[in-house]
Amino acid sequence: MPARRLPEPDRHPEPAALLAELPALLDRQQQVDEARLLAARFLVSGGDPRELVAALGAALVRENRNFHTIQCLEAAVRQHALLAGSDDASLPLVAAAGYLAAHAATSRSQRQTFEIARRLQRGEQLYADDAV
Repeated sequence: MPARRLPEPDRHPEPAALLAELPALLDRQQQVDEARLLAARFLVSGGDPRELVAALGAALVRENRNFHTIQCLEAAVRQHALLAGSDDASLPLVAAAGYLAAHAATSRSQRQTFEIARRLQRGEQLYADDAV
């Protein structure tokens, strides 16, 4: 992933309201900067990092994420814990939010998922066995 400037967040009066926006944000493509800014705003506004971790975890499991993506989120959480109390403690969580946004489902994969579900609903075979 290319280097990005750090977001310059402003304070938000209700950090919890920011987390409520995260799932919808991650439903759209190319929302990397927006997701990073949301995470940074949440943290600079006094939001509990554990709540952000929970929201990122929920976003992770609602999609069919691969093992590498799970490892990246886990590494960000561990790095955050190691940096606790420093000025850089929020950076791994902000980066994790951007990483999840960068790997949001593409419209092509969503269309493919819909087509598979539709074929299964109709009772169609997904794969024909050529040996039969």
